[in-house]
Amino acid sequence: MSSWLGGIGSGLGQSLGQVSGSLSSFTGQISNFTKDMLLEGVEEVGDAATELQVSNSKLAEVESAFGAQKSEYERLRKLHAELEEKLEAAEIQIKRQSAEYRTLLQQKDVEISHLKARQSGLQEEVQKLQQSAQSASAGPAMLPVTTTSSSTTSSSASSFLLRHPGSHQGFHGEEMDLSDVIWSQQEINRLSTEVMRLESEVAHWRRMSQASTATGAGNGDHSEILKLQRTIKELRDEMSREVDEHQHELAALQDAQRQKLADVTRRHRQELAEYEERIEELEEQIQSGGGQPTSVSDTSKLHELHETIQSLQEAAEQREKQLAELSASLEEAQKIQASLQLEKDDAQQENTGLLQNYTRLQASVAELQTRVQEQEGKALQKAQLDHEIQMLRNSLAAAEKEIERLKNLDEAEPKEEVEHADILELNTIIGALRQEKEDLEQEKLNLQERLKVAEEQLVSRNEAESDLESLDDLKAELGRREKALRATEEERDTLMSELEELDRQNQEATQHMISVKEQLSGQLKEAETELKRMTAELNTSSDQKRALEQELESQKEKMSQSAFTLNELHMGKQQLERTVKELKDKLGHAQEQSRDARREVSELKKSLQEKEELLSAAKAKLYEGGARASEAQGTNEALAEKERELSDLRRELDEMRRSHEKVMSEDYELKVENRRFKADNEQTLGKVEELTRQLKESQGVLNRVVREKDTRIEALKLEKYQLEGELTQAENKLKEQVKQYQQTIEELTRARSMDASALQTEHERAIKLNQEKDMEIAQLKRDVEQVAADHRDTNEMLSITVAGQKQLTDLLQEKDVFMDTLKQNAADLQTELDNKVSVFTKEVETLKQSLDEKDKQLGGMKEENSHLKEEIDRLRDQQSRPQPLAEPRTLDIITELETEITQLKSSRNALEEEVQTLRRTTEEQQASLLLSQQSLQAQQSEIEQARAHHQQTTLNYDRLIQARDEEITRLQQTVEQLSESQSRANSPSVQGEVILQEEKTQTLNQENGNEKHDLSKVDIERLVRGIKEKETEITQLNEKNLSLTRQLDQLVVSRDEVGKLSQMIMQKDLEIQALHARVSMGGGHSQDVMFLQQQLQAYAVEREQVIAVLNEKTRENSQLRSDYHRLMDIMAGKEAALLKLQQENQRLSNMSDPSGSQEMFKETIQNLSRIIREKDIEIDALTQKCQTLVTVLQSSGGEPGAGSGGVSSNQFEELLQERDTLKQQVKKMEEWKQQVITTVKNMQHESAQLHEELIKLQSQVSADSDCSSKLSVDYARLVQNYEQKERRLGSLSLELAQVQQTITQLSSTKDVLLGKLDSVTQTPEVIATQCSGSSLSTDAPSHQPDSAVKDEKIQQEVVQLKAQLTEKENTIRTLQENNHRLSNSASASESEQRSQAEEARQVRERLEALQRSVREKDLLIKSKGDQLVQVSEALRNRENDNEVLKQAVTNLKERALILEMDVKKLKEENELVAARSREKESEFRALQETNMQVSLLLREKEFELSAMSEKAATVEKLLKDKEQGKSGELNQLLNEVKSMQDKAVAFQQERDQVMMALKQKQMETTALQTELQHVRDKEHRLNLELERLRNHLLEIEDSYTREALAAEDRETELRRKVALLDDRLTTSSSAVESASQQASMQVESLQEQLIGVVKQRDDALAQLRTSQEQVNQYAVSLSNLQMVLEQFQQEEKAMYSAELEKHKKEKEEWKRKALKLEDQASALQMNLDEANAALDSASRLTDQLDLKEEQIEELKKQVDVRQEMLEEAQRKLMNLLNSTEGKIDKVLMRNLFLGYFHSPKTKRADVLRLMGSVLGLNREDVEKMLEEDRGHGVTGWVSSWLGSRGAQSVPNTPQRPTSGQGLNSSFSEMFVKFLEIESTPSLPAPKLPVHDIKPLSAPPAGRTSSGTSSMAAGASVSLKRAGDSNPFLAPRSAAVPLLAGSSSGGPGGHLLMKPISDTLPTFTPVPVSAEASGGAVLKDLLKQ
Repeated sequence: MSSWLGGIGSGLGQSLGQVSGSLSSFTGQISNFTKDMLLEGVEEVGDAATELQVSNSKLAEVESAFGAQKSEYERLRKLHAELEEKLEAAEIQIKRQSAEYRTLLQQKDVEISHLKARQSGLQEEVQKLQQSAQSASAGPAMLPVTTTSSSTTSSSASSFLLRHPGSHQGFHGEEMDLSDVIWSQQEINRLSTEVMRLESEVAHWRRMSQASTATGAGNGDHSEILKLQRTIKELRDEMSREVDEHQHELAALQDAQRQKLADVTRRHRQELAEYEERIEELEEQIQSGGGQPTSVSDTSKLHELHETIQSLQEAAEQREKQLAELSASLEEAQKIQASLQLEKDDAQQENTGLLQNYTRLQASVAELQTRVQEQEGKALQKAQLDHEIQMLRNSLAAAEKEIERLKNLDEAEPKEEVEHADILELNTIIGALRQEKEDLEQEKLNLQERLKVAEEQLVSRNEAESDLESLDDLKAELGRREKALRATEEERDTLMSELEELDRQNQEATQHMISVKEQLSGQLKEAETELKRMTAELNTSSDQKRALEQELESQKEKMSQSAFTLNELHMGKQQLERTVKELKDKLGHAQEQSRDARREVSELKKSLQEKEELLSAAKAKLYEGGARASEAQGTNEALAEKERELSDLRRELDEMRRSHEKVMSEDYELKVENRRFKADNEQTLGKVEELTRQLKESQGVLNRVVREKDTRIEALKLEKYQLEGELTQAENKLKEQVKQYQQTIEELTRARSMDASALQTEHERAIKLNQEKDMEIAQLKRDVEQVAADHRDTNEMLSITVAGQKQLTDLLQEKDVFMDTLKQNAADLQTELDNKVSVFTKEVETLKQSLDEKDKQLGGMKEENSHLKEEIDRLRDQQSRPQPLAEPRTLDIITELETEITQLKSSRNALEEEVQTLRRTTEEQQASLLLSQQSLQAQQSEIEQARAHHQQTTLNYDRLIQARDEEITRLQQTVEQLSESQSRANSPSVQGEVILQEEKTQTLNQENGNEKHDLSKVDIERLVRGIKEKETEITQLNEKNLSLTRQLDQLVVSRDEVGKLSQMIMQKDLEIQALHARVSMGGGHSQDVMFLQQQLQAYAVEREQVIAVLNEKTRENSQLRSDYHRLMDIMAGKEAALLKLQQENQRLSNMSDPSGSQEMFKETIQNLSRIIREKDIEIDALTQKCQTLVTVLQSSGGEPGAGSGGVSSNQFEELLQERDTLKQQVKKMEEWKQQVITTVKNMQHESAQLHEELIKLQSQVSADSDCSSKLSVDYARLVQNYEQKERRLGSLSLELAQVQQTITQLSSTKDVLLGKLDSVTQTPEVIATQCSGSSLSTDAPSHQPDSAVKDEKIQQEVVQLKAQLTEKENTIRTLQENNHRLSNSASASESEQRSQAEEARQVRERLEALQRSVREKDLLIKSKGDQLVQVSEALRNRENDNEVLKQAVTNLKERALILEMDVKKLKEENELVAARSREKESEFRALQETNMQVSLLLREKEFELSAMSEKAATVEKLLKDKEQGKSGELNQLLNEVKSMQDKAVAFQQERDQVMMALKQKQMETTALQTELQHVRDKEHRLNLELERLRNHLLEIEDSYTREALAAEDRETELRRKVALLDDRLTTSSSAVESASQQASMQVESLQEQLIGVVKQRDDALAQLRTSQEQVNQYAVSLSNLQMVLEQFQQEEKAMYSAELEKHKKEKEEWKRKALKLEDQASALQMNLDEANAALDSASRLTDQLDLKEEQIEELKKQVDVRQEMLEEAQRKLMNLLNSTEGKIDKVLMRNLFLGYFHSPKTKRADVLRLMGSVLGLNREDVEKMLEEDRGHGVTGWVSSWLGSRGAQSVPNTPQRPTSGQGLNSSFSEMFVKFLEIESTPSLPAPKLPVHDIKPLSAPPAGRTSSGTSSMAAGASVSLKRAGDSNPFLAPRSAAVPLLAGSSSGGPGGHLLMKPISDTLPTFTPVPVSAEASGGAVLKDLLKQ
């Protein structure tokens, strides 16, 4: 803001500076312009009015531009505010993100520091352990020396040390005696004994070391070191990886932050610059065109608002009328519907009556057929029933035993409780799945309801189509009713067809019976034997029929059982397929894991090799540098050749050998060179040892530091520099050694002749050494080649990894670029859309404004039309009255009005066309807007998808890195987990954790390989989310219900509020009308207008608020209505369901026999239903508990990266509360269970007692066969009912299976519905526009296509159920009638045994009571049996699941074994690598020891050289001393000395060899120790593996033994069951035999009864004939009824079609009427608007005319007054002229004379001219005189002028003011100016009021003097502030003085430029000639 204000200030300063600079030039321009304008004269007097008009038009334009700029400024200000808010939000977000990232970075830094500290600690521990290991390995070799022979060593060492200097003295002593030689011999002997002793000590050492290594224990340390090394590797890897990740994240974040900040700052600057420019422009516009009143526009706005309010009120009234009409039509349609419903009910009643008649007929026919069959089947049924009862009792006993055994097993084995827990878990899972299915169905229903609600809301949004919607609703209701009618007709048709079929069957049966009767009558006449045969045939046929029926029933049962088994098999198959898929997936995941592990191991190996190669290459470079240094420094050519090419060594050695054969001197030189080479080799070997040590370290380091290669390379560079420094030091040392060697060579050349034998031996040794070195060199070459190859591999791997990283970075960059481009595109599209939207909004606003204007015009036209109609009516009334004096003016007005009406009609048509075009354009713009919105949404979705993709890729990248880290730890943990998994398998909670871990590993591996998500985890998460969403939806629905009830309560209040608001609106409208009237009355007072404007704005705001409130209330009302309708629909559906249930209950009660025997059955059913409900409650509670446990498990066992620490305290408290409540429920359930168990036991006791009573009473039952047969019939009926119920249950189970299959379909439909919902919510407006076109045709069928199909299905099912019910009712009736007839026949036949009847009745009652109890017991037994079957099935399922789980466990074990094998392979490879490293170490140690030996040899040789030099010196001295006479002795001594020296050399060589052998033995011992340690470690590991495998095998064997025991238990149980079944079979066979005996008895009784039956048959035949006649009559009546029904249907169809056509016609007529009314209303509105406009214009014109007339009269009066004043002034002037003519003032002439002499010479001519003009001389004469005077001189002119003053006429010319006149102005000029100033009046100009000015037209020519002046004054007042006067608009009559000044009117302006005041008489200026000048003016003034 400060910068912005500063910019404004600087701009203002510049503009002010420019203004001050341009004022000076502006004043000059004004002066020139005024001169020109004054010289023009009075030609442009009439142009002031046109100038006013132009200025007014310009003002209007400026105002419109200012308004547009103001609106633009406000819009930009809003945009600016929004953008600032966005910027602030973005900054806050950025700050928050940066803070988060900073905290993350700090955390990571802290972690890195911790890890570094831990790493350093571990490294120190490793070093300590290595040192301890080294000491442990070296300790056993050193300790025994001190114990065994400490004294000897010490003594020998001391003696050796003491005597050692003696040896030196012997060589370089001055006396060379024999004693010295003897002493040297003794010394040699002593040394040889010392060597022997040392060899013995070496052997002792070796034995001791072997013993110590055998007893030593260093196994644990090695394994611990390995573990520590592994942990250090892992920590370093993690640290490096985390550092890399943090660096990547930091870089990415910084880049993103920079880009965001740059974008935001750039946009901000651009917007600031735009706003500054806009503000400057607006300020300039405000300064240029500020403060003009806009009263006319406000009045027009008031008019328009008033008209819009009226038009809205009229439209609302029309809508209310239409609503009332539609509601009336709705009521009529409802009445018609009710009548149709009544007709339908009547038809249904008729149908039921017909059905009852038909069933009676069928029953009568069926009775005859079934009576014979029933009597035969009774005995068999009774036997079957007894058998079934016995079997059920046995099964009950077995079930009780099974339950007791299970309880015992539960108490005995807690491990089976785990299986039970698994079963319970599976049950809960099944319950959860069912719950999910129900939830899905509920969700589907909810979605359908939401769809309906959305459609209703869409329909409610189209307020214009409300009337059409009501018609559509009516249509939909009609369609529904028609569907229902069709359904009833179809039902009736089906019933009729069934009736016809049954009639046909009845007729056929009757015909058959008639034929049989005729045959029987013929046969009776012939013989009675044929009758017996017929009865026998009947019996056989009935038996066959019964057998066939039994077979059919058995087949049906088998079918149902097979269907059940099929379903079970299908389910099992699906489960198996699922398990197989899961196992396959798990196998694949495991394989992928193993592959990844192998891949990573290989990569790690490759990277190790690469790093080794890099190190070797670096060391080779270093070695080459050292070689180069030695080459540059070396003196001998042979050394250079040796350093250049190692491969040529052998050739060079051959050449050396040849040269040795040639010359001994060359051989000696070669020996020297060999020594040099030895020294170099030692140095190089030392370097190689250092490098190999570094290689070892770097091998360990490189395994950890693959990613830190750059830092490592820098470290290597530093090491290189250090090594170069070391090389320089070594070179310096070499130089010193070279000097020493040169000295030694010189000394040796002197003593070469003496050392022939020694040289020979040394030469041989050197050759051997050379050969050894060649071997070593070859080995080193091979190693170098291997290292080079490894280096190449590592380089290739590095390049590959670098390329991969480059590809990844390129991909990331491409993604970033893509994101940037997307963002840019989105921003561009956003800007384009904003521009388009702004353009469209502007266009829409303009169109709205034009529409509003047109509406206002329409309203005005309507008002005018109404006024005109009233006037026309008034005129007609006036014309109807007989008027003698008819005014001609009215006729003119009428004609004018008619012409105006025609004009208005034409304009109305044009306006209608414009309105239509505008509507089209608005619709097109709306469509384009929608399209643009859709495109915007699509682009936003694309951007979001791209963002999500980007985030996904980054997440996948992070997960990849995390997975790489975690896989190493996982490989170690897999073995432990798998070993612990069997111990964990007992507890289900731990299983869940393991499963979670497996899922994690699976997901991580998948993200490693293919960057895909694990579907199973996603599904689980989605299911959990779905469950949570369902819970939230349930809570929301409950809240919605509560809110709906509250809103229903509040509806009344809201209606009252709506009424109040409407009253408030009416009051506001009245106030607006009053204000409008005041405005029309009170002309144009600006203050009132401003006040009214403010009030109007306030009212408009209030009105908008009120409208918004109303819209909200209407929306709430519509929502409440829709909710209310929905609730009503739900209630209606529930009521219908209740009615159906009640009807079914009634039917069931009708079905049940009236004797009331099924009361106990009902009670048991109720008890069972109550039990089922309570079980369902238990299941629900358990499912909820399971869900909570699952959520807790997921939250606690989530990923470590996800940040889910665990369950919060609130959730924990809630879970505890739930646990307490569930415990209480469980206690209650256990109490209830105990009660049920006690009741069941009581029932069992009762059943046992009743069974005993039954056995007693069975003997009596056999006597009373008829009663038992009746009871058996009743029982058979009950059994049939029960079997039907069982079949129904089977069908229901099948349906359940289908339902389980349809769950998937429901989920898919749910997705589809969700998609629909999204589409509905996205494009409501599009749907609205589409609905407007096609709602008539598509609404009715498209509302509920699914519901129609479902209704049809339900109707079909209802029809089927009805048919089944009718069949069952028929069978019940037939059985009842058979019972009645049998009882009648029994009473008729057994009239003799009435005495026994009472006893039979008593027995029967007791039997009935007993059988009721028996039935109850049977039902209980059956229910228990069903429960047992269910339990057994569940057990089977559990066993299958257990088998599947066992298979999975075995598979997992196999996988674990595979992984263990992989781990073993990896361990073996590691051991191989370790062995290689150990070999390298041993080689390096050997090299070190050889180096030591060589150094010892060198020292010995140096010592020998020094000794030889000393000897030579002594010899020379001796030679010099003892040349005379001692030569022989000397030679002898010399020979002895030489021999002694040779011996000493030989001894020294032997000693060296012994030392070498000793060191070799030590090396071998150390190598053997290490190998022993490795072997022990391996043995230890193998033992551990063996123990683990043994444990594993034992566990497997235990599990298998347990399974085998369980299988044996099961086998024993099954055998026991088989034995029980065999017992039951035997009992049943005995029962069957007894039943067959009873049946034979009954057959005899039946044969006796047959004779009676024959008689009954004859009676029945007689009855049959009568019944056939009745049937014929019924058939005739039925056919008649069918005819009547068909006619009735045709009439109904005709009625319906006619009514439909009538409705359609009525609807079309209503539409036409509505259109006509709308057209008429629009026409009337147009006419009214036109008439109002005409009236307003006429009233305005009359007002203006009156004002003009008044002004004209006033101006005429002013003109008269001015004329009189003019005449008086002229008279005075004439008098003055007459009086002052010829007189001259002396004072004036004196002043002029003095002024002449005072003025400068150049200006004296002007003074003379003035004097001439004052004296009245001509200008020409004065000019001539002046010319003559120029020739004569001043004195002459003055004397002549003084001499003849009066005679001569001095010419004078008027002066013109110039630019240089102000400075050198003469006295005369000053005087003239003074006179002019004094002559001008100082009164102010009169001011007229603003509202008196009416700039309609230019004033007439006669009134220019006064009118124009007043108008100019008014204009000047209105345009400028007080104090400023516009000289351009000043009229010519307000005459400015003739001599113009410099400027006009300012304080610095000249007084002559000020206008003459209006108080003086103004007149047209007198035309002044060019000759007239200031002198004449002076004369006039002097005359006055």
